Amino acid sequence: MSEALRGRTERPELAARGGPPVRSAPWPAWPRLDAETERIALDALRSGRWAISEMHNGQELYERRFARAFAAYHGVAHCVPTTSGTSALTIAFEALGLSRGAEVLVPGLTWVACASAVAGAGLVPVLVDIDPETLCMSPAAAAAAITPRTEAVLVVHYACNTADMDAFLDLSRRHGLALVEDCAQAHGAEYRGRPVGTLGAIGTFSMQESKVLTCGEGGASITADAALAGLMEQYRADGRVYSENPAVGEPNLQDRGDVQGRNLCMSEVQGALLLGRLRQLDAENERRRTTAALLDDALTGNDAFSPIAPPDGCTRRTYYRYCFRVDAAVDAAEVAAMQDELSHELGVTCEPLHDPLNDCTLYNPLGSPQKYDPRMLARIDPRNFELPESLAARRQVVTIPHFLLLGDYEDFADIRDALMKISSAHGL
Repeated sequence: MSEALRGRTERPELAARGGPPVRSAPWPAWPRLDAETERIALDALRSGRWAISEMHNGQELYERRFARAFAAYHGVAHCVPTTSGTSALTIAFEALGLSRGAEVLVPGLTWVACASAVAGAGLVPVLVDIDPETLCMSPAAAAAAITPRTEAVLVVHYACNTADMDAFLDLSRRHGLALVEDCAQAHGAEYRGRPVGTLGAIGTFSMQESKVLTCGEGGASITADAALAGLMEQYRADGRVYSENPAVGEPNLQDRGDVQGRNLCMSEVQGALLLGRLRQLDAENERRRTTAALLDDALTGNDAFSPIAPPDGCTRRTYYRYCFRVDAAVDAAEVAAMQDELSHELGVTCEPLHDPLNDCTLYNPLGSPQKYDPRMLARIDPRNFELPESLAARRQVVTIPHFLLLGDYEDFADIRDALMKISSAHGL
């Protein structure tokens, strides 16, 4: 806390209680639409072909152009775009060919789709607690959760961090487990100089509107394995694959039918938007990192708040959310009040971390028993799992959305001043 704030005898009146907010100006817009992306998207709109399942118009599919660019961005050979991050997870687990009813380790603190996609593929999500320092799955807790039925690990690079991939690569090798990386919140992050999503067998991404790379709704799976890519391509397109060199007026997809797929295809307009926005990703991520570093410095020495540190192997962070921990002496109700107060001071919604999946309203596999093998139901019940570190993080960590980090120094200063104002108002 600054000396000026420490010296105040009167606490500032918070915006949540009728006082003036720190911020009244708008924040950088999200999602962004730059001129080049608009040009590409308009070309897709005017092309008369909006779906990859329709007829060839003489131009390469925008969806395929994005797939090639996204694969190249990660230094892998294959990318399969999908309708959503959930779809990307679904085709990943289908392509891996795991035994029906096999167990998959899933972090207990993440978005519901990580567990529901696993369950929907006929597998059993085993909820594993987090490392409180990184907010990602704990390697020690994962090792303790392995049973003879375990066949895969779903690692999630969460909020502002990468998981400890050294530990998870070792764990997967020793136990013969398939390793999938969920990178929905980590586009552009690196672990020991390698893009996340390229260390496991498959990396999956979401391009939903809140993500740092977005087309509104969308997703993708990447892999270096041609066989996995071929299966995922069919699983997301009703068993079809890309036609090679179709004539104008012929289908862009051809029937293959090695597997029973479904329609999880990204549209041409989505592919065009992503092709344009991918070109801005690195610069925008660097802008976020710059602002986050200023916030880290501002919170250093503050008695109330502390930033979340990266693991040793994380060589480049992506900030889906800027996260900081409130002092453990502050109870959960007061932390929740601070989160609401920060929203009022900044004029945006600052959401908490996700609810732990053993107590998440949206994760209700027992509410849809027709989707699952009845023999799985007892094993899939979220109440089977204890997640104390996930719950503690949910109660003590406050987050700031990534687009607030895209501004200049004055924007950073407003975030800093709002945090200091709240700290002072609570006498911390």
